[in-house]
Amino acid sequence: MAKKSGSVESGAAQASDAGIRETSGSIAILPWQVFVSELAGTALLILVGLSLVIFMFGEGSPVKSVLPGEGLRRLITGFLFGSAGALIALSPVGKRSGAHINPAVTLAFRLMGKLDLRTTLGYIAAQLIGAVIGSLPLLLWGELGRSVAFGATFPGEGFSTMIVFLGEAAATFAMVSLLAIFLGFRKIRPFTPVIFPPLYSILVWAEAPISGTSTNPARSLGPAVISGQWEGWWIYWVGPLAGMFLAVLACSFLAKRIEVAKLYHFDSDRDRLFRRFKEKAAGTA
Repeated sequence: MAKKSGSVESGAAQASDAGIRETSGSIAILPWQVFVSELAGTALLILVGLSLVIFMFGEGSPVKSVLPGEGLRRLITGFLFGSAGALIALSPVGKRSGAHINPAVTLAFRLMGKLDLRTTLGYIAAQLIGAVIGSLPLLLWGELGRSVAFGATFPGEGFSTMIVFLGEAAATFAMVSLLAIFLGFRKIRPFTPVIFPPLYSILVWAEAPISGTSTNPARSLGPAVISGQWEGWWIYWVGPLAGMFLAVLACSFLAKRIEVAKLYHFDSDRDRLFRRFKEKAAGTA
């Protein structure tokens, strides 16, 4: 009996730690640790990624004299920005939350039936709050940061609103499609984070002059709040979400092959929290 009691207590502790509460025979999912980890991951992406943007492109930065070619700096910046996202996915933060760090990614998982609505909204709230928090330290860059609006995204000079919108939609379509392909096939699934450095290197090099290559509403929100740069703000919501939706449609045949709403650490779901998200989503579909 003592052994059985100890096992029950251990299981209860594990469920509590995961944020799961048993109520009247049903399971209420309260994944606060997941949301806190997602907030932290998004804040880290914004802080590191936009610090790179400021350092590479800010007026008076020494990088300009070393690397005068703007195209080369865009290529390097995109690679490093993507590397930051990949490292977050591989980190303990990514292990806990799945490292979506982007509302477009979370909504893609929702449309593929991997998240219920309540959890989806929790993720998005955490991402938006995290983006603002992660942007606040960027103010320490002072005039160097202000010269590039602290990394804010806005339409490129000479490009129409439609072209900017299409640029964001196309870039996000490419990102979500690649995620679906890598997550949908078991043999290449462990390499999912590796797609971000080369993908963003190419996207930023080719598309940044058009829209700034956001692909992430949270990434655009954070610096807009601290810089006051809101030009074309709606494009950075509608464009990525349109691209995401089209990618989900194009890759719908892969939806059943994607097991959980995570970018890495797929086998670390020992408390079955992410599988419960999936089961709850299926139950409310």
